[in-house]
Amino acid sequence: MAIIRRALISVSDKSGLPAFCRGLAELGVAILSTGGTAALLQKEGIPVTDVASHTGFPEMLDGRVKTLHPKIHGGLLGLRDHPGHQAQMARHGIDPIDLVVVNLYPFEQTVARPGCTLEEAIENIDIGGPAMLRSAAKNYRSVTVITDPADYDRVLAEMRANGGAVAAATNAALARKVFARTAAYDGAISNWLSARGEPGEDRLFPDTLTLQYHLSQAMRYGENPHQLAAFYVEAAPTEPSVANARPLQGKALSFNNINDANGAFELVKEFRDPTAVVVKHTNPCGIATDADLLAAFRKARDTDPQSAFGGIIAFNRTVTGPVAEEIAKMFVEAVIAPGFDEAARTVFAAKQNLRLLLTPDLGTAPPDASALDMKRVVGGLLVQQRDLQTAREDTLKVVTRRAPSAAELADLLFAWKVVKHVKSNAIVYAKNLCTVGVGAGQMSRVDASRIAVWKARETAEQAGRQDNPVAGAVVASDAFFPFRDGVDAAAQAGATAVIQPGGSIRDDEVIAAANEQGLAMVFTGFRHFRH
Repeated sequence: MAIIRRALISVSDKSGLPAFCRGLAELGVAILSTGGTAALLQKEGIPVTDVASHTGFPEMLDGRVKTLHPKIHGGLLGLRDHPGHQAQMARHGIDPIDLVVVNLYPFEQTVARPGCTLEEAIENIDIGGPAMLRSAAKNYRSVTVITDPADYDRVLAEMRANGGAVAAATNAALARKVFARTAAYDGAISNWLSARGEPGEDRLFPDTLTLQYHLSQAMRYGENPHQLAAFYVEAAPTEPSVANARPLQGKALSFNNINDANGAFELVKEFRDPTAVVVKHTNPCGIATDADLLAAFRKARDTDPQSAFGGIIAFNRTVTGPVAEEIAKMFVEAVIAPGFDEAARTVFAAKQNLRLLLTPDLGTAPPDASALDMKRVVGGLLVQQRDLQTAREDTLKVVTRRAPSAAELADLLFAWKVVKHVKSNAIVYAKNLCTVGVGAGQMSRVDASRIAVWKARETAEQAGRQDNPVAGAVVASDAFFPFRDGVDAAAQAGATAVIQPGGSIRDDEVIAAANEQGLAMVFTGFRHFRH
């Protein structure tokens, strides 16, 4: 175990620092520090020696050079069990430094501010801090290194329990944390500077893209039992998502659970009114919006009860007791929502294997438009902007003689939000703010439409209904109809209105077909491919 007798402390984030340093002083640790950190400790009445006094060399170049000195790095890197190192340190008057506490200039926070200039960014690139962290971490068998204030209590507790010493396992863990932090820091600098390109040129995609994710969960297996798997998350996810959802109960989430929960929750986030989503194998099989959340869930489930079995359910409102009681009647893998009231928790407690995921409150904040969407291919990575575009009533183009009614328009906008989250080729039939049939992942758009109608009719027959469930519904297509057959099929099924991107060389033919069938049709001007 490494006993701490001398510490060097230089931090940007000073949260929790006075209490930690007071604890060090009580244990007889001599503290070296710089600039604002030293001033704070002096103000708190904590004994501190300025680094310039220790090295015999003044800070210079506006503080850019202060810890880059052999007395600092020699004190960190010198091996305590190496006679040659110890002799050289003694010859040059280098005292060992046993603890380094450094967190870095706030580069990431600086460049995240709107209007950040190149000069501001450059001034917030830390040089001495990463050098000290890496020196200390390299010699972790003898040096304790802290870069996260969350580790103060852990280190201080060990020192108090062990006569000023810190366990070797703790030092190793802290060193790993340091190298991850400096890698992320350098990656952030590289990404930001690389994305600037030539002077005055800002680019979304840097020449070199550095990514860092943190292990959140090791899994029993991946998509299939013969595949090992793990779940990694961003350091600090800012948008409510499956990545920052908190498990409340149930078995550990599987690879497929997380993938499906992500699909369900990202879809339900599209809606402001109370909405329920049921997802199976990443595709929505039922979605509904209603002023009453219980009614919304029942409608969503009843779109395709067979597929809902073993699915994932997402809500954009707090799940209440009555909703939980309805869910408890069926087998589902997980429920994800921004809240579960006490009655719901009581109901779900009886189903111990059911996974409950509590997300941060959705609020009214827009999604993170700066985040990138990525798809791994063998040997490479496809990177794009997130698909955050949405259609609004004032952006739609009516292309048929008949304009949609108010009810049809509401259903068209609803269906367009849903079709965005269905695998292409995608067709969605909807009525009264509820899906009626979903056709997903087909090579032919006509086949996708046929499957959606077939599913709707099959569900109605299984429920003992004699009506045509598609009658009066609207249909959304994620991309344009290349031929009139898709529109003809929708009309024959009973649909009354269509929303699609437009843009086909046969748009005139498709519009003519809609007019012949008495359909209302609107163009969005953009598509929603999802592969």
